[in-house]
Amino acid sequence: MSAIFASVVHDVDHPGVTNQFLINTKSDLALMYNDESVLENHHLAVAFKLLQANERNIFKHLTPKQIKTLRKMVIDMVLATDMSKHMQLLADLKTMVESKKVTGNNIIMLESYDDRIQVLQNMIHCADLSNPTKPLEIYIKWTDRIMEEFWRQGDKERELGLEISPMCDRHVASVEKHQVGFIEFIVHPLWETWADLVYPDASAILETLEQNRDWYQARLSPPSSSSTNTNISTSSSPLPSIPIISTIEQDSLNPITSSLTSTSSDVLTSTSVNTISAGDQLISTSTSRTATSTSANSGNAGEFQMTVTPALS
Repeated sequence: MSAIFASVVHDVDHPGVTNQFLINTKSDLALMYNDESVLENHHLAVAFKLLQANERNIFKHLTPKQIKTLRKMVIDMVLATDMSKHMQLLADLKTMVESKKVTGNNIIMLESYDDRIQVLQNMIHCADLSNPTKPLEIYIKWTDRIMEEFWRQGDKERELGLEISPMCDRHVASVEKHQVGFIEFIVHPLWETWADLVYPDASAILETLEQNRDWYQARLSPPSSSSTNTNISTSSSPLPSIPIISTIEQDSLNPITSSLTSTSSDVLTSTSVNTISAGDQLISTSTSRTATSTSANSGNAGEFQMTVTPALS
């Protein structure tokens, strides 16, 4: 019940900009939460404030002790959706998976609160980063939406005379490169480890993720100097026949299914990725190593670069 509630409220009242934007503009929210997990703290505060009214308190049947436990678990899970905590979550999850392999019985004993909440945090984190694991048509629709959200933030930054955040400049952004990097460095390591933990339950999800990565990889091309603010559903690359999304919708977590019952993810060894997040997307900002990915189906190889630096909120 705690995990379902955390999933529902994890992005409630999202303003459509990143934590770093709120910090850079010295917003009231950033000042209130001292620049620490600004949006995540706001989502939690709004959610629990809504429960203050008796007619909206869906947990009024619980005992005070149960409510205290539920509140603590929900807070721990929603705060873990802050992308600045991604690398640590990934490392801890990898350690858990390795310990499972060492025992040889494919069983992880979750005897302590810390062990149980770690699994739940990573479960919510996987669901939060699940858009690239969806069928391609749905994935493309949400990519349209999140990129438009990024670009609107970039427009605001340009108007305010601020440095435009990575991937937020609609005039130079490469949607394909962003998606390939997002999957290669963030989503795939996480879901690959999760799949190890719950094997074989997430195998089909991992396969879809890899197919979607290859689809974008095949469409990588040198950036054009004439790039304009074009929605990716109307780009020159052939896409599935889907409606063009012209409005921004808040990202929401899919309901947690039986395939999400534990947590896992690969660790990017000795690296921290400098990122900016909004919704369930993560923007990679620089380059300390180059990754080349080739689609076996398409025969096309694309190369992209990202810089690895200390992570930001």
